[in-house]
Amino acid sequence: MTTAAPTTAPIRTDNDLRVSIVGGGASGVLTAVNLLAGGDARLRVTIHETLPVIGAGIAYGTTDARHLLNVRARHMSAFPDTPSDLIDWYRATGRAIDPQAFLPRREYADYLRDRLADVADDRLRAFVGRVDDVVPTGGRYEVHSAGVEPTEADAVVLAYGNSAPSPLTVDGDALPEATWHVPNPWDLTWIERLPEDAVVALVGTGLTAIDTAITVLEGAPGRRVVMTSRHGLLPEAHVEQQSTAWVSRVPEGPLTADQLAAFFDDQVAAARRQDVDWRAVVDGLRAPTQSIWLRLDLDERRRFLSRYARHWEVRRHRMAPEIAARLDGYRRDGRLRLTTGGITALSARHGSCQVRFGADGQQVRVDAVVSCTGPQTDITRSRNPLLRNLRERSLVAPDALRLGLSCRPTGEVLDETGEVVPRVYAVGPPRKGTLYESTAIPEIRAQAAAVARALTAQESVPRA
Repeated sequence: MTTAAPTTAPIRTDNDLRVSIVGGGASGVLTAVNLLAGGDARLRVTIHETLPVIGAGIAYGTTDARHLLNVRARHMSAFPDTPSDLIDWYRATGRAIDPQAFLPRREYADYLRDRLADVADDRLRAFVGRVDDVVPTGGRYEVHSAGVEPTEADAVVLAYGNSAPSPLTVDGDALPEATWHVPNPWDLTWIERLPEDAVVALVGTGLTAIDTAITVLEGAPGRRVVMTSRHGLLPEAHVEQQSTAWVSRVPEGPLTADQLAAFFDDQVAAARRQDVDWRAVVDGLRAPTQSIWLRLDLDERRRFLSRYARHWEVRRHRMAPEIAARLDGYRRDGRLRLTTGGITALSARHGSCQVRFGADGQQVRVDAVVSCTGPQTDITRSRNPLLRNLRERSLVAPDALRLGLSCRPTGEVLDETGEVVPRVYAVGPPRKGTLYESTAIPEIRAQAAAVARALTAQESVPRA
């Protein structure tokens, strides 16, 4: 299914409210669903998506059924007011489902497309093609996308998700273009070219690296993987669902990063005294995370990022138990090795390269070096032409921490002077610098619903 909606333009009237959504992954689809579900006849919604399949994006675009969601099915509804919706969808399609299970991510993309199809009518168009520019035109916008005529919009929603990783460097030098250099880990076609006894270096030890390792190692029993990162920390694993909820009362008044770390340690210790696992403490802090972040001043946010963020992230974004079991098996069999310090030296050879790892100085010949370092969040360094052009037009600016776009907590995009850009909103990962917790479905679905309400509450822009 390449598009989830009709691509024939509906008849336009002066009362139209034209909304262009840049990005057709989870953030964009959920925004479109919320817009269309209200039945507003004025709406003309256009989704622009780079990939040929709507609803997938990077997160759910995998073709490997062994790549699982890292959140249980019961928490992955597209609608906060209908927590059972994903479970209901599975059962309606004739499939059994355990609400506590961690489902294949590619099936979640099917779910999103079906929910979009439920509300799709002649108010919706979907185009496949990269958006390169958004041009203000007399109180409105023109959205320029490859392969199609510019589309007019009264409002634009930037829902482009996570950007590609930064180019890998070793000792300050960028890795060359070569068959062994894989800058995009989500394009799994490179794995098909690997020999049966390949050795692969994965730079990064997060969830992307874990997915990549599974696909590489399950494909051939003779392959080996070395995973490396600065900290060498893997995401923690989920455990059997606990019935105990641990609600932490966050201290009032000014907060510092050090106080938060001490508070978390105290809560974990208190939970342990009652035989409650630390995971319940992390999950109990999920809801107030955004409000806590907003209470930190800029310097304290920086300190949190430099000192505590990685240790929080590996606990917050955990992997499914069956994924953790796979990794344990690979490590026992000597097929997966984890090291710290990254790659400190590299020399290319014929079709492969020799790398040296930082922590132990060991040198290994590898058939591929794969960037799994996570998304590039600094829009001033992004290779995305849309973000470059938007910055040149003063339509967007980076947030102070370079984690995404400068915007209000409610999603209104701010320009470099801090002024609101009329009718331009951000949904999902671009809000990370403002909210910190802004990349998972529970936050994205709430943002999409709120932006849809804000847009449909506006009057149509008068036509020139």
